[in-house]
Amino acid sequence: MSARENLKAWHARMADKSEAALSAQLADDAVFHSPVVHTPQAGKPIVMAYLTAADSVLGNDSFRYVREIVDDDANMAMLEFQLQLDDIQVNGVDIISWNDDGKIQDFKVMVRPLQAINKVWDEMGKMLEKMKKSA
Repeated sequence: MSARENLKAWHARMADKSEAALSAQLADDAVFHSPVVHTPQAGKPIVMAYLTAADSVLGNDSFRYVREIVDDDANMAMLEFQLQLDDIQVNGVDIISWNDDGKIQDFKVMVRPLQAINKVWDEMGKMLEKMKKSA
C-alpha cells in the first residue's frame, strides 16, 4: 500500500477513535517517539497505550490536521495538527512511517510551544497512570 492509502486508513481511524482499528494498523515492532519521553517506546502494546492516551488527551472537538506532506517513495507522512487544550493553543506534528505491509512502523510526535508541551506532559502522564491502574 502507498503512504496515501495508509494515510486514508489513519484518518478513518482518527474519525472513529476505534482501538481495534488502531491495533490493526500497528506493526508488532512499532516504535513511538514521544515529545516528552527521551527514549523511544518500542513494541505494539506500549505504542497502543501512548496513542490511546493521546486520543483521550488531545482528541477533543478542536483537534484538526491542518497540513500534510506525503512521501509515497518512503511510505511516510508528516501531519501538522492543532487543538485547544484548556486555555492553551497546541501545535504539533505527527510523523508516521509504514512498513511494506502497510502497518505503522514508526510514529513520532513533536509539540510546541513550551506551554503546550508542559500541558501535554501533565495530561498524558495522568492518562497513562490511569490506564496502568485499570489494566
